[in-house]
Amino acid sequence: MNIPELDVAESVLDLIGNTPMVQLPRVGAGLPCPVVAKLETTNPGGSSKDRPAVTMIDEAEKAGLLKPGGTIIEPTSGNTGVGLAIVAAQRGYKCLFVMTDKVSSEKVSLLEAYGAEVVVCPVAVAPDDPRSYYSTAERLVNEVPNAYRPNQYRNQANPKAHYESTGPEIWEQTKGKVTHFVAGAGTGGTITGVGRFLKEQSSTVQIIAADPMNSVYSGGDGRPYLVEGVGEDFWPDTYDPKVVDTTIAISDAESFAMAHRVTKEEGILIGGSGGTAVAAALQIAEGLTADDLVVVLIPDSGRGYLSKVFDKNWMIKMGFTKQEGLIVADLIKEKAHEKLGLTYVNPEATVREAVELMGALDLSHIPVARGEMPLAAAEVIGSVSEDSLREKSFKANGILDRAVEELMDQPLPVVGVGEAVDAVVHKLEQSPVVLVLDAGKPHTLLTRAEVLQSFSDNLAEVQAK
Repeated sequence: MNIPELDVAESVLDLIGNTPMVQLPRVGAGLPCPVVAKLETTNPGGSSKDRPAVTMIDEAEKAGLLKPGGTIIEPTSGNTGVGLAIVAAQRGYKCLFVMTDKVSSEKVSLLEAYGAEVVVCPVAVAPDDPRSYYSTAERLVNEVPNAYRPNQYRNQANPKAHYESTGPEIWEQTKGKVTHFVAGAGTGGTITGVGRFLKEQSSTVQIIAADPMNSVYSGGDGRPYLVEGVGEDFWPDTYDPKVVDTTIAISDAESFAMAHRVTKEEGILIGGSGGTAVAAALQIAEGLTADDLVVVLIPDSGRGYLSKVFDKNWMIKMGFTKQEGLIVADLIKEKAHEKLGLTYVNPEATVREAVELMGALDLSHIPVARGEMPLAAAEVIGSVSEDSLREKSFKANGILDRAVEELMDQPLPVVGVGEAVDAVVHKLEQSPVVLVLDAGKPHTLLTRAEVLQSFSDNLAEVQAK
């Protein structure tokens, strides 16, 4: 059989690109103009990152930077790693990827399925911290023989891939009628490459970056957020701000809610970053006319987020959705009314300061967290308690002047603001205090005594009736 005569690709790499577009008529109902989605989910690796993965390796091979049998090392939220792993499988390279601890477990498993080694680093550290995934990747490049780091954050082959393929596809598929292009900004490769191409075709095309709150692109300080694969805590060289006309900040809650909407209403399973992009696209479309056409890029599938965004228990625990009946929010109404914030202590504070704080507020436990309110869940790194500190003081002298970080315990159990009280009771049997999350952010503390008091008040109310 002569394969070249058949409609069969020679390699899986030949299947990258030429992704379809589809209108979003249901989530876009009532808008003055159509919103259409570019489905990068149909690439072999399931994301838009397949495109720059091939281009970056092609360029590295041409330049002699990647030798036969070499090891590709890259920090990734998952999708770039998959793209690189596919290329590596075809060309005989090894892969070692560095990820943050906020990524879903299935992403780690997926990369390992391709034969890659995965190193997981904490997300709640600065980019220049030795523990960050950027620093760890750089260290490994220097330690592993014959290693090459594509460096998607600086490698101009990243936006080049989208300039040469994604942009032209969008222009051709829309017959040049696209007026607004919306995409998440992560490394900046997609929005920069597509934006450059579209603006060369029409100077009136508007490029809109969809960005998580806290990301630097929309004016944040880079503190952690929960949506994966989009936004940054620094400015990559692959992001060209001159290409972007507007940046829209979208919260975790909006991103996840939109991912669920698109999945349920359009039958298109998208991830949280896709939800970010669609939410921004709908905002833009509201102010347009019937002559406009909004194209939104869907970077990946929701299959990589089944243990988080599409896990109802995770969504409830993180405070994004609520259960039926009596929930945690009902128990903390009084605190909300009194506008009591979360009490916590910085890891650099002394034990003496922590003890004084607990004494002043009559608390037996408090969280240990980096940053200022509103905190991100990832910034809570531990807890301290009266009992634990007392026990440790018996074993060592002078602990009052030591840093809390040196003596802290594990973080407090967490519950979502919408979690059923019945489920919370079990956690309070294990710990006298739990940390309440609202939309993924630490909100307040809930004690065993407060739950018991609430039950007592409810019983008294029933008896009175």
